[in-house]
Amino acid sequence: MSTNAQAASAQIGVAGMAVMGSNLARNLASKGFRTAIFNRTYARTEQVRGEHPEAGFIAAATPADFVASLERPRRIILMVKAGAPTDATIDSLIPYLEPGDIVIDGGNAYFQDTRRREQKLAGLGFSFIGCGISGGEEGALLGPSMMPGGPRESYAHVAPMLEAIAAHYDGEPCCTWIGPDGAGHFVKMVHNGIEYADMQFIGEAYELLTSIGVSAAEAAGIFASWNSGDLSSYLIEITSEVLRQADAATGAPLVDVILDQAGMKGTGTWTVQESMNLGVPASVIAESVYARAVSSSPLLRGHARAALTGPVPAGSTGQDRQRFIDQIAQALWCAKVVAYAQGLDLIRVASQEYGWDINVGDCARIWRAGCIIRARLLDRISSEYAAGHLVTLLEAPSIAAGLTAGQDAWRAVIAQAVMAGVPVPGFAAALGYYDMVRAPRTNAALTQGLRDFFGSHGYQRTDRPGVFHTLWSGDRTEVRTSDG
Repeated sequence: MSTNAQAASAQIGVAGMAVMGSNLARNLASKGFRTAIFNRTYARTEQVRGEHPEAGFIAAATPADFVASLERPRRIILMVKAGAPTDATIDSLIPYLEPGDIVIDGGNAYFQDTRRREQKLAGLGFSFIGCGISGGEEGALLGPSMMPGGPRESYAHVAPMLEAIAAHYDGEPCCTWIGPDGAGHFVKMVHNGIEYADMQFIGEAYELLTSIGVSAAEAAGIFASWNSGDLSSYLIEITSEVLRQADAATGAPLVDVILDQAGMKGTGTWTVQESMNLGVPASVIAESVYARAVSSSPLLRGHARAALTGPVPAGSTGQDRQRFIDQIAQALWCAKVVAYAQGLDLIRVASQEYGWDINVGDCARIWRAGCIIRARLLDRISSEYAAGHLVTLLEAPSIAAGLTAGQDAWRAVIAQAVMAGVPVPGFAAALGYYDMVRAPRTNAALTQGLRDFFGSHGYQRTDRPGVFHTLWSGDRTEVRTSDG
């Protein structure tokens, strides 16, 4: 049946028929929403429709036909590559849209691009929603975590559909309005930054296990056991699966034949850059990004490996093997908490900076299912935020108690890693942050003294208000330069 014969009969449209887009369209159709589909190449649109006749898709060949197939106000989800392809798709649709129509970008867009696009479309009378979507291909089909941001009144028009296709946890949809303009994509960006850290911690835990002679197969069993306790999460679950997989060609563990160079698509880097712009520590995410950068620098690693030496292997660890494995689990939990704490703090400060008024606890709530970082810990985090105002996750009673209980093991693991020459930049950065924020006094006093010495930047005192400067090149008397 042609699009013209079905004009304005679709409740929602999906543009972009790669796997994520086609799966999201199938998800919508399975929930009873009449769905139109469109792709830049019509052959792909026809292929998706032909492969999934049960979905009853309306296949459009052109942007004009696609827009014409939708009920008013039109609701369109873009599932295309971030950047220029997103702008090109929007521009191809604009001539056929009418005031009140809603365009939803479901890609991994940079939040400042989302802000720009919303302003552009608002000026033309259209609404734009930047919606972070996490869960991968499976999540898109079976229920992702969704983080929409944009005009609240526009979200009301799409909420029934988005909340229906989202993952659910205890009967609640893992989808909620995050805030205006770029808030949704900002939260998705931070989600991905936490994901980087989580994977780095898991990698460090695995390397520590191998340092005491644990095989990949045995490690798979250890991670599976961890997945039944406080560390239960999607990433821990699939770590066990990856470590258990044998290479078909060699019979060796697959992990041993994968080149140890990790890729990046940019969201982790954006998170670190934005944390620097806002002056919010995100050290564990930064170390995770840098670790991937080092892994993907074979020239650097080759020259360093040829020139540098490490400690002589000690052979036996000199301690109970199972005890050390248990300590690694505690260190992994503690580091994971710090990653969430830094990410949620970044969201809190960005919300203030950009006027978004984000409910930080809602972020943890909608991450409990569907997304890549879903974990048992998020249920506790969500409850702690619901119980009262938190400046930092680390002050939440149950979280603080857990860190207190685990810190000795955390420190022991890092100490043994350092003595054995096993790199644990993530674990160490997390502990460094923990110790800095709890310290009654930091070394920043000396930093300010040095800045005043070479640059006359001034300093504040602990005993009286104002800004002061010492005449370092003169008689070293102190002068008050302002009231502060």
